[in-house]
Amino acid sequence: MTRALRRASPRSSAAPRSAPRRAAASTRKSRSSSRRRIDSESGLARFRSDERPCDGSFRSPVDLAACSSARHGTFGIGSSVSFGVLLTVAYDGRPFAGFALQPNARTVAGELLGAVQAMDPRVRELRGTSRTDAGVHARGQRVAFDTELDVPCRGWVLGLGAHLPAEIAVVRAERVEPGFEPRKHVRSKTYRYSVLESPVRDPFLEGRVWRVPERLNQIAMSEAATCLVGEHDFAAFRAAGDMRAETVRRLFRVEVRRARSDDRVWEIVVEGDRFLYKMVRIIVGSLVDVGRGRLAANALARALASGRRADLGVTAPPDGLCLDVIDVDVTPPIDAWPG
Repeated sequence: MTRALRRASPRSSAAPRSAPRRAAASTRKSRSSSRRRIDSESGLARFRSDERPCDGSFRSPVDLAACSSARHGTFGIGSSVSFGVLLTVAYDGRPFAGFALQPNARTVAGELLGAVQAMDPRVRELRGTSRTDAGVHARGQRVAFDTELDVPCRGWVLGLGAHLPAEIAVVRAERVEPGFEPRKHVRSKTYRYSVLESPVRDPFLEGRVWRVPERLNQIAMSEAATCLVGEHDFAAFRAAGDMRAETVRRLFRVEVRRARSDDRVWEIVVEGDRFLYKMVRIIVGSLVDVGRGRLAANALARALASGRRADLGVTAPPDGLCLDVIDVDVTPPIDAWPG
């Protein structure tokens, strides 16, 4: 009897040790099967809302849906239905050769397209609204694309953020009709140019302002700007590379004001329906030349009448220019984030 008990003892003690392993394996299998359940008819993947933290650290559509489906149910991974997405994008333009795609150059559109394709490789193009130049910044660039991935707008904002460099941020996403062309629905664009009035550089504003050492006459600048408001032929206010035959544009406002955050900085705000190549920078450069006494206050009015670029001042550098707002005429979206 004693011998039998001793022989049985190792077996009885082994059972408790193997039980946790079997239980753990069973738990892992259960979690794995519950994590992703494919509906063979609809091609939709469903995820539990508590399986991944919604911390924005998405690296794939699967990671993304695990968080976004908490509120919105499912997301399609095999659907042939297209969805239109309209993004609002902000970026620091200094590291880029401009917004538009260019061969052998780092551009904002190139980085953005790469991030979109990381989530949906089937996306082949982006439809931008404004081709900002190298070094020009934006707070409100608008970009649209079509996708077969039915991801909520919150998921697009957070998911793209995980794939974009620090200089670019998607600040809003809206659901729109497939094929939506934002460029054709623009009501107005607003640019803001920052001029630092200082004899010395400010390293914290470097690349974001145009520094001029002279004192600027704000009254003269504002008076000179009044002639620009309205519909005019702005042929004199375009760079040499702009060969468009149609040069009539409408400006809704041109404002010269002190920046609220720094009284050393002047802001020149220009809002209009459309703009010619470097038109805003030529307006700003000419107004600054008026402000520092290098150009007569009526020079801008004369240039409108003559159509000659030589009647105007310098072209302001790209550093201080920011595309602030693009007002797009779009039907109120069924989904948008942030709301």
